[in-house]
Amino acid sequence: MTKRYDYVLPTHPVDYGLTLPISTLQVDPQAQRTLNERRAQQIADAMVPEAIGSIIVSERGDGTRFIVDGFHRKRACELNGITDMICEVHYDLTQQEEAILFLIKNRESNKPSAFDEYRVGLTAQLPLFVDTEKVIVAHGLQMGSSSTNTIGAVAGVLRITENYGPDVLDRVFDVAEDAWGRTAASWDGMLLGGIGMFLGKHGHMVTNDHELAMKLAKVAHAEAWIGRVHARSTSGGTTASGTGGRISACYAIIVETWNRGRRTNKIVL
Repeated sequence: MTKRYDYVLPTHPVDYGLTLPISTLQVDPQAQRTLNERRAQQIADAMVPEAIGSIIVSERGDGTRFIVDGFHRKRACELNGITDMICEVHYDLTQQEEAILFLIKNRESNKPSAFDEYRVGLTAQLPLFVDTEKVIVAHGLQMGSSSTNTIGAVAGVLRITENYGPDVLDRVFDVAEDAWGRTAASWDGMLLGGIGMFLGKHGHMVTNDHELAMKLAKVAHAEAWIGRVHARSTSGGTTASGTGGRISACYAIIVETWNRGRRTNKIVL
C-alpha cells in the first residue's frame, strides 16, 4: 500500500480581515518562497488595489508578524506606495507550522516552484520531504540545478518517495550511479522516474541491483538513454510526451532491457 503524506496543522486562533501596516510584516525565507522581483513588478504594474485580497500572516508569541502567503503582493504594494494590507492572521504557530500552512494555502493555486516547496517542506519537517532528504544526503547529493552532485528533478524525486517509499528511492540512486556514474544526466528526472517505477513495481524480483545497473549500462550511457526515452515517448505521433509519458516510456525500455536474454524471472508489461 502506498504511504500517504499529508499536511496537518493543529487547531489555532485565526482573525480575518485585519488591516495591518505593511511595515510590520516580515518574511521568513525558510518558510516562504523566494522573491521574484520581476513577478512583483508585474503585479504592481497591473494592480487594482480593490482586488488585492487578503494575505496570510502569522503572529508569533513575541508579537512579530511574518507573511505566510502573499509575499509578492506585499512587495507590489510597497512598489506602489500602499502602506496597509488586509490580512488573515494566524496565531500560536511555530516556524514549522507556518511552513505547513504555506504549503496548504498553495496546494491548489499559485503553486510554488518544486524547489521552493521542497525547501519549505524541510522547514515544516514534513515526512515526505524529510524522508527524501535523508536518502539524498546519504548519497552525497542535494537538490538544486542539475549537476554532478545536485538534482534538478525535484518533483520527480519526491514522486518516487511518495509512490514507492524512501527505500525504493535509495535503490534508484544506487542503480543510476552504478550504471552511469555521477553525472548530471544520471540524475535526469525521466531516468530516475523510470527506474523508480521499475523497482517500485518489480523490485522484489531484482535480487541484485548491480545486475540491473549493468544491464542499463550495457545499453547506453545516460545521455543516450535520455534520447531513447524521448524517441519512444514521441514515436508514432503519440501524446505521451509529457513527464508521465516519458517516465512510462523509460520504464517500458527498462523492462525490455531486463527481459533481454532472460529465460526466467521475466516481467510482463
